[in-house]
Amino acid sequence: MSRVKVLFSCLLLVGLLASVSAQAKTTPDVLSKASKKCIACHEKQKVTPSIVKMWRASSHNRANVGCLECHQAKSGDKDAFMHHKQRISIIVSPKDCSKCHAREVKEFSESHHAAGGKILGSLDNILAEVVEGNQGLITEGHPEGVSAAAVSGCWQCHGSEVIVLKGGKGKLDPATWPNTGIGRLNPDGSRGSCSACHSRHRFSVAQARQPENCGKCHMGPDHPQIEIYEESKHGIAYHANKDKMNLDNPSWIVGKDYDAAPTCATCHMSATRSLPVTHDIGMRISWNNRPIMSVRPELSDKKLGLPGAKVSWKTRRKNMKNVCHSCHNKSYVNAFYIQYDGLIDLYNTKYAAPGKALYAAAKPLLNPVKFSNKLDFVWFELWHHEGRRARHAASMMGPDYTHWHGTYDLAKNFYTEMVPELKELIEKGMHSKNAKKQAAAKKLKAKLNEVLNTSDHKWYLGKISPAEKAKRKKRAAEFKKRYSK
Repeated sequence: MSRVKVLFSCLLLVGLLASVSAQAKTTPDVLSKASKKCIACHEKQKVTPSIVKMWRASSHNRANVGCLECHQAKSGDKDAFMHHKQRISIIVSPKDCSKCHAREVKEFSESHHAAGGKILGSLDNILAEVVEGNQGLITEGHPEGVSAAAVSGCWQCHGSEVIVLKGGKGKLDPATWPNTGIGRLNPDGSRGSCSACHSRHRFSVAQARQPENCGKCHMGPDHPQIEIYEESKHGIAYHANKDKMNLDNPSWIVGKDYDAAPTCATCHMSATRSLPVTHDIGMRISWNNRPIMSVRPELSDKKLGLPGAKVSWKTRRKNMKNVCHSCHNKSYVNAFYIQYDGLIDLYNTKYAAPGKALYAAAKPLLNPVKFSNKLDFVWFELWHHEGRRARHAASMMGPDYTHWHGTYDLAKNFYTEMVPELKELIEKGMHSKNAKKQAAAKKLKAKLNEVLNTSDHKWYLGKISPAEKAKRKKRAAEFKKRYSK
């Protein structure tokens, strides 16, 4: 054996011993007798035997962390109940996980993921509870009824408020449980669900690192990140080289343990040679593309009362560039960000800012009941669907989603849906007998004329200058000549 191999073997052994030593300080030397009884019963009685099998393949098993170590409850816990002489709870919350994973839980609790449950009072939830649904799902915890659309849709990604039924037996309301929503509101006061990403009971790191793991929620018309990833060069490289990704490895540092492709975890969470793993997925994002107008993440963190309000977008971008530089040189990365920022500026300037102003000006002419007007839906989809798609796609290098599913749909629906609807509202308002409606119609007409006469929109009025027409004609001729050879 060469000296290099001997040295490497020694270093590896030292590292493993250090790891075992560190683990021994926080995990039991042997599996507890109580957990052994749980396992024996569930295996012999054939009660959820697959759970036991999954646990046996987990790192928890190897660390002697069993059923009671996670599910054991205290007498004061709202969801506690006695089960074969053991006080347990069904829900294992981030608070429970923090007994061993304090740093991870702290980072997670300070992230937008943990605040996902705030959708329960948002515009999106009004759609699911009122517009799309009804109060037909009646349970003990919701005696007046709740919308099945919200229960089986919104809440399963964003999280529900888990209600413990009266009686002291730890029973959970079926409208709110089962639920692994990322921002779940737990009976112990904690927010979130670790099992949203770390599926029970194997808690496989390989699964958590795969893009499909994020695709449960990050998909669809308003935030198709998984579809965008599949389209991107990153996604193509991942699927072509999945067997080279070393997904099961305890250490998973890009450029060291793997180099075939990045996944969602690579860019947003996982370690680099100089960055540690983070469970705050916002610490590498330099734009928040969720709102009507894209904003810097520290502003949205401040609005949510998160500690990230003190971390500037420049620091976060530096963190993401650190990841990018594992595979790309500085000029490549800097040029990408120029392209990305350009798309955000285009969206904010051409669609979001004027669209927001026009919608506000039209409100006095609308039925005050939300989503009872066509314009409510048109504007909502412009920013919430098409606008988000374009922005998210640009951030992840998905050209088709940036254009055909993004800016094309934005333009088509702005000019063929929103503008005609605004004109109709103006016409009705001008002929109204209500003086306030007439005044509102005049203001809306002035605002629409102002917007359409800006450099971004004047083409719609046929106001392209002769110089611009000549320039475009010349470019068309050059294009035809180039491809006629």
